[in-house]
Amino acid sequence: MDSPQNEKCEFVDEKTVEVHAGVPASLAALSPAELSQIGRKATLKIDFLLMPGLIIMSILNYLDRQNIASAKLAAMTTDLKLTAVQYQSCISLLYVGYILMQVPSNILVGKTSMPATYICAAMAVWGVVSATTGTVQSYVGLVLCRFFLGFIEAIFFPGALYYVSMFYNRKQYAFRLSILFLGSQLGNAFGGLLAVAILKADGQYGIQGWRWLFIIEGAVTVGIALILMLVLPNSMNSVTGLSPIERDWLAWNFESDQGQRDNKDELSGWQAFKMAASDPKTYLLMSILYMTYLFGTVSSFFPSVVNTLGYSRNITYILTAPPYLLSVVVTILIGIHSDRTQERYLHIIVPLIFAAIANIIAISTLNTAARYVAMMLMPASFNGANVVILSWVAGSLTQPAVKRAAAIAMINAVSSTPYIWSPFLYSNAPRYVKAFSVNLAASVLAMLFATATMFYLRRQNARLDKGLDVRASAPTPQQQAAGFRYIL
Repeated sequence: MDSPQNEKCEFVDEKTVEVHAGVPASLAALSPAELSQIGRKATLKIDFLLMPGLIIMSILNYLDRQNIASAKLAAMTTDLKLTAVQYQSCISLLYVGYILMQVPSNILVGKTSMPATYICAAMAVWGVVSATTGTVQSYVGLVLCRFFLGFIEAIFFPGALYYVSMFYNRKQYAFRLSILFLGSQLGNAFGGLLAVAILKADGQYGIQGWRWLFIIEGAVTVGIALILMLVLPNSMNSVTGLSPIERDWLAWNFESDQGQRDNKDELSGWQAFKMAASDPKTYLLMSILYMTYLFGTVSSFFPSVVNTLGYSRNITYILTAPPYLLSVVVTILIGIHSDRTQERYLHIIVPLIFAAIANIIAISTLNTAARYVAMMLMPASFNGANVVILSWVAGSLTQPAVKRAAAIAMINAVSSTPYIWSPFLYSNAPRYVKAFSVNLAASVLAMLFATATMFYLRRQNARLDKGLDVRASAPTPQQQAAGFRYIL
């Protein structure tokens, strides 16, 4: 007779029924159909509680970071007497602060009992910094605001990646991450249109329009952060509106996939960092994300790139919206399909092929229609790939929980370094040959690194199937006992 640890039970993840061990007593007598119904209701409650707030945070995170591009077209550089190199430096220095803060912040997110409160408090602070940007009178003042904005904003994205992974298993993660990305895409899509509306206040109370842009968007960020601090739960146990059986299902859903529950006290922050740094998967996944982020730096200059089409300022703002609206649709569809098929590799490769095509077109011609097609493809391709890459990161970097948080931040921090130096590639408009050539090479290299990662994880799965040692990259003993395998 099998021991209790080897007993089989039905595990339901929305539409899929699989076999796992360790079912709670409250769920043991339920049929697969009843489990599925409870699972859908519980997951839907979590979705409605978490995702709207995270989308709003993501929108404001991107608006407050990228509104400098709209301010540039609204004569900010003229008013502050900035040279092209000084403006590029302001773009770069935000990411110096952004990179420095990510790893220590995410280790704290992994250790604290109040991750949502911490992230919301950071949101309020970056809103204050963003609003302060509207008062600067010199290049030095702008540089300082941008550096500290990046330093505080660094808390949000890697923190949100870990925060989402606290509530959903690997089979649910890509779709929810695509919803999180929805915020950044909506911010990019409507940031220009919002700028058109705010810039109408130009001259009110003697304040230039570009200053109103920072002040208004920063103030909105602070107000919403204080509201979300009261709404977002800090853990599965603090989620309101769940029945006891739904709470049991959510805990089981997570534990059955990961092989164990999250435990913030398993490791110190330094131990977590060392474990993340010694895992080969950290560097393989970092290589893919580095290359897609390098291509994705075009978003910091997207209004300027679209401006090369030769239209007026307001038409240029409007033309920045359709590429990001397409990106919203593509990213959501890729996230849904990747989760449904439980496949990551091809869902990364296919968008990257379109990324390469977009850069080839951008390099090859100044034809307005052709270049706008390239611009339509750019955000959809790199964001579609990034959603799946980050899902691969969260699902492949195994427990303990604090190690997962540290690894996510390490990968995102190092992969963000192109934002420091790539702005200097965007010179010699309208062709931007240097920038688009580097982006093309990055797209190809990302495909190669993704292929190497897929073969590495396949080999690790084969070793786990045979009961062989997988060394530094090993899942925990609890995960191995539960049959954990990497998603390819």
